[in-house]
Amino acid sequence: MSSTMDSAADKRDQIQSRVANSLRRRHAKEKRFKMFGLAAVLIGLAFVAVLFVSIFSRGLPAFWQSSITLDVYFDPQILDVGPPPEQRQDESPRDFEQRQQSWRTKLTMANWNEVLQNALIDAKPELEEHRRSLRKLFTNGEKYRLRDMVAEEPSLIGQIRSIELLADAEVDVWVRGNIDRSLPDERLQLSPEVRRIADQLHDEGILNVSFNTVLFTNSDSRSSPASAGLAGAFMGSLFMMMVVICLAVPVGVASAIYLEEFAPQNKFVDLIEVNINNLAAVPSIVFGLLGASIFINYLRLPLSAPLVGGLVLSLMTLPTVIITTRSALKAVPPSIRQAALALGASRVQTVFQQVLPLAIPGILTGSIIGVAQALGETAPLLLIGMNAFVANIPATPFEQSTALPVQIYLWQGNEMRNFFEARTSAAIIVLVLMMITLNALAIWLRKKFETRW
Repeated sequence: MSSTMDSAADKRDQIQSRVANSLRRRHAKEKRFKMFGLAAVLIGLAFVAVLFVSIFSRGLPAFWQSSITLDVYFDPQILDVGPPPEQRQDESPRDFEQRQQSWRTKLTMANWNEVLQNALIDAKPELEEHRRSLRKLFTNGEKYRLRDMVAEEPSLIGQIRSIELLADAEVDVWVRGNIDRSLPDERLQLSPEVRRIADQLHDEGILNVSFNTVLFTNSDSRSSPASAGLAGAFMGSLFMMMVVICLAVPVGVASAIYLEEFAPQNKFVDLIEVNINNLAAVPSIVFGLLGASIFINYLRLPLSAPLVGGLVLSLMTLPTVIITTRSALKAVPPSIRQAALALGASRVQTVFQQVLPLAIPGILTGSIIGVAQALGETAPLLLIGMNAFVANIPATPFEQSTALPVQIYLWQGNEMRNFFEARTSAAIIVLVLMMITLNALAIWLRKKFETRW
């Protein structure tokens, strides 16, 4: 009897030991899984942190730029263009326009370089003997800015106005130390005389580094790199985003509601669903080819217009909106539909008054994330000509424009790497902030409607 009890106790101890060992192994596996998961999250955050630190460290300097603040005298002897024409009573609009154009031409032909040189010599008279070198201190676009100021306000002629003038891109690179100063003269774009004058002006506070508002107010410029900005690309992206929101979101949501709630279950509907899922995985460049073929070659829509870019991105975004909307509708409990139908509501009333309000948070989140993804696309926009140089800021979606991702692509390939590298990162910062804003809006709307419903 004693041996039987001992045997039973031994078996019980063995079972308990096996159970304890099994629990330890499972707990150890669970602990390792948690550690691997935490490590994966930390590694992902580390890569994101490295990316943001790299972008911001390179891009933030571009938000400041070298400029020269001078008292500019609009000398009437140099700007001998006379007063702007006024329309006479017996003059036709065409003749008046011709006289205006003639006056503007004379204003353009004035020696604006001499106006800039005189302004600098008035501040530093000893630079008179280096007059020819002084024009290289200013970016080429500043003389046109002075011309536009006089065209807008002719009374400036004969007056003195304190103006902050942009320094040339090469001067900015030299003053801010973005180039190796030990390089031989033949490898430097600026002459030794211009470099010496720039250093002297910088030491005396005439040439200083200030916040670069031009980056946000000007469009791209090839003749005057220091005047290049993001305003044109920003407006182009904004117009395209508006087209995507007004077209892809309503069509995608309506399509998803029909497929999920009203479409019959047959082979044709199954074929549509399969094709929608396949379209979501199609490379974006294929949509660019489709857009170029249909919207530009067939429909003859304007080349490199935000309208065409928005249509192409809408095609690319539609599958994402449809899939996310259907997922949000599926997440609504079937009991909601059954209860509404049992109380006598029609199918349409059930969907639009009961199901759709509960699915709105997921629909908004998916739609805005789809729009944010479209905002960062580059390949389809290149195929519809949005990489063309456009000097004007578009006022409507029908005017030629570029977009922020394309502008980043163009600046990244610019030969003035030591100047445009920082501007490329600055453009990336602007684009990332726009995408973060859209994602934050999606989160806010989701929380708001979750609380409401």
